[in-house]
Amino acid sequence: MLSIINPTTFGAGLAFALFVGILAFLAIGRWLGRSIMARHHVDVLPSVGSLETAVFALLGLLIAFSFSGALQRFDIRRAQVVDEANAIGTAWLRIDMLPAATQPKLRDAFRAYVDSRIATYDKLPDIEAARGEVAHSQALQQDIWAQTIAAMHLPDAGPGVAVAVLPAQNAMFDIMGVRLAATQMHPPPVIYTMLLVLALASALIAGYQAAGERTFDWVHGLAFAAVVALTLFVILDLEYPRLGFIRIDAIDELLVNVRAGMN
Repeated sequence: MLSIINPTTFGAGLAFALFVGILAFLAIGRWLGRSIMARHHVDVLPSVGSLETAVFALLGLLIAFSFSGALQRFDIRRAQVVDEANAIGTAWLRIDMLPAATQPKLRDAFRAYVDSRIATYDKLPDIEAARGEVAHSQALQQDIWAQTIAAMHLPDAGPGVAVAVLPAQNAMFDIMGVRLAATQMHPPPVIYTMLLVLALASALIAGYQAAGERTFDWVHGLAFAAVVALTLFVILDLEYPRLGFIRIDAIDELLVNVRAGMN
């Protein structure tokens, strides 16, 4: 079913927490390094360059794969809107193959169904309202199917109608399920947990490595924290493209256009 995470709140809060956390771990790492230097009366810390490189490389790979996956799922969801619009258009045209007396009522049910599909996404981010509209769409599916089966049993139903009409309606119904499933296609939470841990570990190591410097370059520290936090926010926003700042609402015009052609 539809996700309840709203990236404009949860994502922004998590990104801000990561930003503050990175700055804090930079400071903690520098404090640890300077404490070790004072304890051992040395001016240079043992190098952790290889460890730093490995952690930063792993962090970069994880961010890259997470961003790439989120963008791919974003594109898939847009393509699914096109698939649904095409499936509805095909099923609508094939109503012409049914007995003429049954067509007006069935067309009314089709119009109500498309209205419900459009309303489902218009009601977001109100999750409960969208869920109610999904239930309404499913009820209309049953009505459309029952009317179609009844029409095919009439004496004036042409031969081979079922072969053309039923698969088209099946495709129209199936794409709704596919789109609902797509709302749950996200990486497991452990991926984001690992990303957060690696970002904080990277900050800790970077702060430790900079302990030998007289003054810490906070400009670079702020830039690092801001870039990582902003990237995490964008990834989450891409994962939930109907709830945050990144939207796919414009592609819904395809369904609106299909509905307009049903008048």
